[in-house]
Amino acid sequence: MPRLLRSNPTESKEKVGNSSIVSDLALVGPEGRVGFRGLFENKFLLGISLFSTLGGFLCGYGLASLTMSSHDTILTVHQGVLSGVLTIESFGATFPEIYMNPKLKRWLVSTFVLGKSMWHVASVCHGPVCDKIGRKIGIMCSAVIFLLGSSLQAGATSPVYLFAGRAVAGVAIGSLTHVIPMYLAEISSAKIRGSLVSLQQLAITFGVSETTNWIVYGTSHIGGTRCAPKVPYTGALPNGMLVFNPYTDVPPGGCTGQSQASWRFPFAFQILPALCLAIGMLFMPYSPRWLAEQGREEEALETLSHLRRKPTEDCSVRTELLEIMAEARFAREAMKAAYPNAGPARRTINKYLALMSSRPKFKRMIVGCLIMTFQQNMSSLSSTVFGQLGLDLNTTSLIATGVCGILNMLATLPAIALVDSVGRRPVLISGAAGCLICLAVVSTIITVYGKDWPAHVVAARIAIVFVFFYNVIFSYSWAPMGWVVTSEIFPLHLRSIGMSITASTMWSSNFMIGVFATMTAGPSVSGIGYYVYVASALGALLSAIFSIPETKGRTLEEMDPVFRDNTTDIQREHKEAIRRELGLPGRALLDAL
Repeated sequence: MPRLLRSNPTESKEKVGNSSIVSDLALVGPEGRVGFRGLFENKFLLGISLFSTLGGFLCGYGLASLTMSSHDTILTVHQGVLSGVLTIESFGATFPEIYMNPKLKRWLVSTFVLGKSMWHVASVCHGPVCDKIGRKIGIMCSAVIFLLGSSLQAGATSPVYLFAGRAVAGVAIGSLTHVIPMYLAEISSAKIRGSLVSLQQLAITFGVSETTNWIVYGTSHIGGTRCAPKVPYTGALPNGMLVFNPYTDVPPGGCTGQSQASWRFPFAFQILPALCLAIGMLFMPYSPRWLAEQGREEEALETLSHLRRKPTEDCSVRTELLEIMAEARFAREAMKAAYPNAGPARRTINKYLALMSSRPKFKRMIVGCLIMTFQQNMSSLSSTVFGQLGLDLNTTSLIATGVCGILNMLATLPAIALVDSVGRRPVLISGAAGCLICLAVVSTIITVYGKDWPAHVVAARIAIVFVFFYNVIFSYSWAPMGWVVTSEIFPLHLRSIGMSITASTMWSSNFMIGVFATMTAGPSVSGIGYYVYVASALGALLSAIFSIPETKGRTLEEMDPVFRDNTTDIQREHKEAIRRELGLPGRALLDAL
């Protein structure tokens, strides 16, 4: 270890009336403001975090396309109105087989989820790969993969390229949702970590609520809204309404009105933020915790100094790095003692086994998986309920993708302000309780009055109000807290692997809830089906009360006591010996100060 990182014994201070010697490092306390106010004390760190969440924006943009596509399939089958890429006529002229076949539309939508599912399989190696190449390089590689997927979609000349592009983009999104929250948590300080990681959810909601809706709406008017304005429609819906038929309504030379840019541009737009992310991360710092784990202490010290905007000689910077080094060294020595003859491949497998074989570590994984499962189970309600309330499909699309999207984005701001001052548990508990009440009201109204909405307009309006309340409550609580808690509960040597498992759980839940939402989307489905959401909210509430610990104000290196991990006498003595060797005060001394 470089001499620069050791505490200077000559700086020790003797307490008056007491012979105990206290290192100056023991006197270093937490600095700066908490939460939202603390964000603006270090604008450099805030800027890095905001830039990194371009990956969250890409996730929201892609998910918005998925949601709109799923919904547009219903719209196309019933009314044929323009609402999203899959209903743009020039798209239909280019891909008539997709435009006219609802099953192919659903497959195109599912390919995005399939791409993320492919990442589920790859997660067994993605966690260790991210440990090997680092968080920064992991983000860059994912952005490059997303560039490839976006380019395939934007330049598609056949359905094969379109499907391939969606799958590749899905792989990249699955990876980004794993590595970005981890990167944000590892560059943050304890007092603002929750607020910084919550920026990931704000970026996702911005991609969902604002960008996609307006871009698709605007580009659908390039060259007009019709493929061939002078060619009458020949397609017909069951209700007799005439609609565009790409097999008969397209002139021999292609569309004379609406341009192909109307659907290619929304896909191509994704290339810009992905390119910015891939190039910009070259200039972003590595995670100091990853550097310390790799044994690159001098680089870690310099990186921490830049991130904290303090000189390398600052006592708080040195203390933070020494704490990180102590955890990394303890984990490395503990794993070597448990598996003395393990090679590189076996060491990777042993990390997965460590999450399963140790009860405290297994609890961390269960907590992370529970949070991400409930986050997804409670996230896909709005469009399903609005369709159930007897609203026409145009109104449903406008409310679900427009009004609720804006509300989701705005409601994320309180989470950024509250999570580090109030704590994770109060936010999660209040969110689950509020969602439970709203869901119970909506489910009851649909069950009682759902068979005849025209005769119960007031009841429908009340249900809509509670759906809005539900979205606000969910958006300030479980939506951002899923990223926050899972990014901070795992120890450094298991963080990448643990988060790959929780992210995989999230996308699996996302797929299953999408299937369930499709089953409950029709107006003929009884409101009793919505009590499944009620049960999910109840499970979330019980988990928040009894299973999820409070992590507010703790550094990532202070999570062991939260989960009662490494608490045997041998483990404590081992950790204390490492701390003494690094020049850090003992934990007992710190607790007494």
